[in-house]
Amino acid sequence: MGNSLAKIGIDVVFSKLGVVVAQWFVATPYAIRTFQQAFNSIDPRMEKVAKTLGYSPAQVFLKVTIPLTKMALVGGIMMSWARALGEFGATAMLAGITRMKTETLSIAVFLNMSIGDMNFAIATAIVMLFLALSLLIIVKTLVKNEVQL
Repeated sequence: MGNSLAKIGIDVVFSKLGVVVAQWFVATPYAIRTFQQAFNSIDPRMEKVAKTLGYSPAQVFLKVTIPLTKMALVGGIMMSWARALGEFGATAMLAGITRMKTETLSIAVFLNMSIGDMNFAIATAIVMLFLALSLLIIVKTLVKNEVQL
């Protein structure tokens, strides 16, 4: 598939797009699994009632299903983002480990540790830690505010 994409001008391997593709394929299963569980947990009678009240399938989805699964959807997205943040292997294989081109935070930690710049590697790891912590605080605040409403 890579050759076909390259012929139309889309380079995935050793590019920034490769970083996105690698992280997408690694993190998406976490979101899909969470979304699947959220949608399966909805009582189908609620959707049937909405249909009997004249809602179209799109309206049922937007006005019943999404509000009932909103927090699980946010959780799945956050879980996927956190997984992508720490992704190393697939990104290294597809996008390569090129400083300032396909470098992600986890690759920056690896590169700086491998050249002996432990201070920068630790600083980068701390940035990743604070990003993840900030994300958890934001999600926890959203969940707390949602429960109070």
